[in-house]
Amino acid sequence: MVCRVLKGLLVDFAGVLTDPDAGRFYDYLAAARERGVRTALLSNAPGASDEVKDTMSDYFDALVFSGEVGVAKPDPAVYLIAADRLGLPAARCAVVDDSAANIRGAVEAGMVGVHHRSVSETLDELAVLFAAG
Repeated sequence: MVCRVLKGLLVDFAGVLTDPDAGRFYDYLAAARERGVRTALLSNAPGASDEVKDTMSDYFDALVFSGEVGVAKPDPAVYLIAADRLGLPAARCAVVDDSAANIRGAVEAGMVGVHHRSVSETLDELAVLFAAG
């Protein structure tokens, strides 16, 4: 078994941060950043308003919108762009997304994939993945 210390967390917006229990996830993101985990919002949206970007910057070190970078999930290239913006290699990053196809793309890029089904399950999995961090 290969053990790697994860230092980056990429998070999808729709389906993850729109979950009815997403407040708990935002709290996790703030705490993770305080522990030195680099975070990125990775969305297939065309972009976001400056107001939304300002709000999201409280939780994310990088904001990557497919419409702005010209490549969309599940293409592995978009995950590599996000990792690069965090200053981390793909192997040091995990991705949370509610789409199995997007998780496959992240894994192809060399990342750890977390298939989001509920905030509780996702937070439990992240607690294990980032325990060594």
